[in-house]
Amino acid sequence: MAINHPQFDPIAISLGPLDIHWYGLMYLMAFGQFLLLGHLRLKQVSIQQEGWSFKDIEDLLFAGVVGVILGGRLGYIVFYMPGHYLANPLDVLRVWEGGMSFHGGFIGVLVAMLWFGKKNKRTFFEVTDLIAPLVPFGLAFGRFGNFINGELWGRPTDLPWAMIFPQAGDLLARHPSQLYQLMGEGVCLGIILWWYASKKRSLGQISGIFLLGYGLFRFLAEFAREPDSFLGLLSLGLSMGQWLSLPMIFLGTYLIFRRTK
Repeated sequence: MAINHPQFDPIAISLGPLDIHWYGLMYLMAFGQFLLLGHLRLKQVSIQQEGWSFKDIEDLLFAGVVGVILGGRLGYIVFYMPGHYLANPLDVLRVWEGGMSFHGGFIGVLVAMLWFGKKNKRTFFEVTDLIAPLVPFGLAFGRFGNFINGELWGRPTDLPWAMIFPQAGDLLARHPSQLYQLMGEGVCLGIILWWYASKKRSLGQISGIFLLGYGLFRFLAEFAREPDSFLGLLSLGLSMGQWLSLPMIFLGTYLIFRRTK
């Protein structure tokens, strides 16, 4: 009685010899919503007195894209398959075969925001508090891209909405965990952050809500997501994604409740 995954054509548009893939379109839509929400964010009373401009939003997007790509790739190499890439260093360049880590991309973005802050005489948390509400809905587009590709499928289940993913190489009914993550760390976190950031908050608290919220939603979703076959479950029966989310939860909690001047 399980639902069959629709098996979308990964190519959304073909223009002669040029093929535009759905996953690439999801990235473009994520970047577009960043600019759109950035425009709205600048109109919020809590932001208007801080002297931000739309050019800052555009520069932050460019820096963030570079951080996502470099950090995501390096994070995948270091966190998930260090042995393989040590033995096959040229495979680092084979990005068309996949292999990106959210947590690595997140670290890359943090480094990019630190660089932007230094360049523009802004503190690190001034920058991250500004952009935190602009990120989750972009993550939702990325998770929808995962669903379209039929990748990052969930663990076997007998729930009524279970789905068969042929890419998994079996006929097991599984959690559509990509959609869980889309709703959790994407839509729900985005709504929470947009509401929370609409009022003036202490420095670092908005960033803390993002860290805590993403960490919790990702930690919970990992119970339904199939762990990477080459890693499996690690200590205490937790996945790599869960272990990498724990520092985000602890740091986010600290930023929210710390005493600030």
